[in-house]
Amino acid sequence: MAKTGYGKRPAGDEDPHADPDFAHLLPRDAEVAVFIDHLDTGHAMGHKVLAAEHPRYGQQAMRTSLSRITEAGHLRWIKEHITVEDGTMRWVTRTYWSRTRRSREWWAQFARERHGKDVTRDHQPGLARIEEMVAAAVPVPAAPEPEPRPKIQPEPRPESVGAAYRALTALRAADARMPLTEGDCRSLAPLAEQWLSRGATPNDITRALTEGLPPTVSNPGGLARRRLESKMPPQKTEPRAKVTRVIMACATCDQDERTVKIDRGICENCREELADEPLTDESMVREIEEIAHLGVTSAYFLKKKLERATGGPVPDTFRSVPIEDRVFYHYRDNRDRIANGLPPRRWN
Repeated sequence: MAKTGYGKRPAGDEDPHADPDFAHLLPRDAEVAVFIDHLDTGHAMGHKVLAAEHPRYGQQAMRTSLSRITEAGHLRWIKEHITVEDGTMRWVTRTYWSRTRRSREWWAQFARERHGKDVTRDHQPGLARIEEMVAAAVPVPAAPEPEPRPKIQPEPRPESVGAAYRALTALRAADARMPLTEGDCRSLAPLAEQWLSRGATPNDITRALTEGLPPTVSNPGGLARRRLESKMPPQKTEPRAKVTRVIMACATCDQDERTVKIDRGICENCREELADEPLTDESMVREIEEIAHLGVTSAYFLKKKLERATGGPVPDTFRSVPIEDRVFYHYRDNRDRIANGLPPRRWN
């Protein structure tokens, strides 16, 4: 998972799951899209992280598929300038995912609507932790001897109690008029934890419970409870933060539209590199293995691709060879060519 406020974020207003969600993509890209679609919100979206978790594709394949999925309208990297009430500012790169295919106009409108959004809850890089007290009393098993031994209550160990409990037990040393019992410390610990969660320190708790005491204190536990409740510090509030500027970023090189032209989520240089990606024996072997692995699903995607090229579905009776047979012929032909040291043929 990415840091809080980063990672995969749904663009919203999506269609329900359906089989043809990614039918317009190539087989490998469709498989990666399904993989991303099932990731939790907030998951890291770098190609290295995704490649480390995907069982079949490496970094280069994942990087290429992410670019194609972005071009198809499912992904966008958007840089948002965040301004906080305390005067601090920062740039944050958000990754927005849409299962439904979106047009470039839709994404442009989506980016414009991000301007002015309140992001108080998710602009921070992490969440504060509150130390929790662990119960120190552990049941003692019954002794096996016939004559039962007296049970001894175990003393709380320093590593088994929280800061709130320790602050209360230290009152006896700070002021002899506040000798809280163990029962008092355990019952008051939740109140002391609230103090710490609101930014107070153990010294603040000690000062609040020992300042201005009468000469004698008949009920230290009751007095401590009243003071902890009446002097409770206010709840901390996060400074408000909002988006003051939004710009599109390239999904491959992370440059933004201030320096390069972004079209369909990809800059011109990265699109040229994607189009000029060399066809190596290794990459073709991977493509062939993908076709063999996906089987009937591959034939379905390829059939849809041909239907788009011809303007509609074409019955197998009008084809010289059924599409499924073409897939397997292509696989077997290239398998034999590679085995004989010949370069593989592209799928046409």
